[in-house]
Amino acid sequence: MCIACAGPRGGREYADDAMEMLLAEQLVGEARARRARSMDARERAVVAAFAALYCVAALLTALVVPADRELSVVLVAALVVGHAAVSRVRFEFGGGYVVPEQLVIVPMLLLGPLPFVPILIAAAGALALVPDFVRGSWSKDRWLNPVADCWPYLVPVLILGALAPGAPTLDSAPVYALAFAAQLGTDFLQTTLRNRLLDGVPLRDLARGFAGSARVELILSPLAFAATLAAVDAPIILAIVIAPLVWLLDNFSKDRAARYAAALELNRAYRGTVMLLSDVLEFEDEYTAQHSRSVVDLVNAVADELGIAPDERQELEFAAMLHDVGKISIPKEILHKPAALTDREFEIIKHHTIEGQFMLDRVGGLLGRVGEVVRSCHERWDGRGYPDGLAGEEIPIAARIVFACDAYNAMTTDRPYRGAMPREAAVAELQANTGAQFDPKTVAALIKVVEQGEPALVTTTDAVRAVLAGAPVPQSAGAAS
Repeated sequence: MCIACAGPRGGREYADDAMEMLLAEQLVGEARARRARSMDARERAVVAAFAALYCVAALLTALVVPADRELSVVLVAALVVGHAAVSRVRFEFGGGYVVPEQLVIVPMLLLGPLPFVPILIAAAGALALVPDFVRGSWSKDRWLNPVADCWPYLVPVLILGALAPGAPTLDSAPVYALAFAAQLGTDFLQTTLRNRLLDGVPLRDLARGFAGSARVELILSPLAFAATLAAVDAPIILAIVIAPLVWLLDNFSKDRAARYAAALELNRAYRGTVMLLSDVLEFEDEYTAQHSRSVVDLVNAVADELGIAPDERQELEFAAMLHDVGKISIPKEILHKPAALTDREFEIIKHHTIEGQFMLDRVGGLLGRVGEVVRSCHERWDGRGYPDGLAGEEIPIAARIVFACDAYNAMTTDRPYRGAMPREAAVAELQANTGAQFDPKTVAALIKVVEQGEPALVTTTDAVRAVLAGAPVPQSAGAAS
């Protein structure tokens, strides 16, 4: 489809999927950056406490669980190295990743020296991070993380030690199923506790992410169990069955990681384009550029008040930053005219939304979607706006927010043809035009923000950098004047 010929709403059928993918890419990028940073004091204390308690529990387990299996040093070494290798096959999603470690966990639980399996799993997890420490993709103080995350394997060891401590048999399948259920349950409890102490992710989102990783373990566990049963008398079967599958999954994970890297690089390119356009706008018209950045501050505060979802925030912030970018094409004598505009001049001004969309459409991708919002930033709630006469819910929510914040900021700042209005007069003007010019819900949120104290204006560099970093602009509330 030719972008230049597309209507104002062209391509929106893909917006939900695109924004969900954008959020996933952003979360992956943030997770990569977080792993490369040293832990803060709180995270270090929580991780250290989890790891220390686990070590104590693992030692106690080694003392109480019976050792009813023959010990093979070669098999134990192979399982530990295999677990470390499998732990490096990471499928990134959101703020974390999934590894197919169940392919090795099951053989370790059923063939390894049961009392020492918790210690061996922790050692293998720490060993898997060595290449990351060497490359610098993980901070070295995170070496305790794999130890702290091993709690799900303690309860299965205790269950197996009590009910099926010997060599694996098909008759013991119900016991193994119980142990697996205990593993998932303990994993969810630990994940929930850690989240409560550190991250604060909503429980529903946490459960959704956990369900995804649990599905992987549910799929791989029967395969690993079948291979383990076949390998009781010939452990080499494990390598024959598991190794090719791990190799295949490793290729898939590397391809996925490369696609995320490319997407993150593209996202950085989008942000660089926003920086460039912002700089060009500032060079062409310093007032318009400063006005746009002030609108970003206000838009972020209103978005907080309205509870705008995280996957919509970056598009909203970019639209607030670039909503007037089309004014680059407007003659300066019209933009800076100290008197009221003629009808013909106003018609020229009205074209800046279309020009802005055209500029951003040429970049495409995320900024193409931002262009659709920019096009609609002067549509009125009653359908009498421009350029397309959209009305009510037809207008993108991002455009409704930018429109109201843009109007308030314009009213409360000096313009070439008039002085700034008092805050009370601007609020009265918003209220008078609610339901006609502006979205009632957006105006209510905006007025609440203004009454609480408008966001303090940050420096130009800070504003741009915050948006380009994908984070909300700092919003320290100051006393409203």
